[in-house]
Amino acid sequence: MPIMKTSRGSIEPYVTKDGSTIFELMHPDRHGCRNQSLAEAVVAPGAATMTHHHHSSEEIYHVLSGQARMRLGSEEFEIGTGDTICIAPGTLHSLTNTGRAELRILCMCTPAYSHADTELLEER
Repeated sequence: MPIMKTSRGSIEPYVTKDGSTIFELMHPDRHGCRNQSLAEAVVAPGAATMTHHHHSSEEIYHVLSGQARMRLGSEEFEIGTGDTICIAPGTLHSLTNTGRAELRILCMCTPAYSHADTELLEER
């Protein structure tokens, strides 16, 4: 099996349906992995992602830096550097950057992230 390697510095970001800026670090459509994706999401100070859920994907967020208010189902709580959150398929979620710096989160999805699997619950 070939080595599959990416470098964040060479990745062009894109905006997901929920409004996050994403650096797709590893995805089956581009990198040869099969069942999951790994991305770094960046949310500007004061910005928020749109409330959404994924029909099939389980997501794990790991906060690299920053702080935010997270909505997960009917719960709301603070998250910050070093926190890890598991988001089950079908669970409504969103977050708001409550800090003064960018919020940076590693996002792992299984199966891999797709726009088609993401349903927004609010309009832009």
